[in-house]
Amino acid sequence: MSERNTPAPEPDPYADVSAALREEFSAVHPASTVTRCIDAAHYGALEITGYAHPGLVERIARKHLQVLALVASGRE
Repeated sequence: MSERNTPAPEPDPYADVSAALREEFSAVHPASTVTRCIDAAHYGALEITGYAHPGLVERIARKHLQVLALVASGRE
């Protein structure tokens, strides 16, 4: 019987981005909203540039979160 080597999962390139944005927007948005914005930014960057550099994803996601916060503040 042969042993199978399971490759180690690759580290999440957006882990630091996620942690920073969750902290920055913790008083405004739940963690799930931050995650959705990061996912949307990731896929948007891939569509436009073909690559989703963490710095670009962070900038796009931050803008999304700022707009959502602005919209939410107008509803109060």
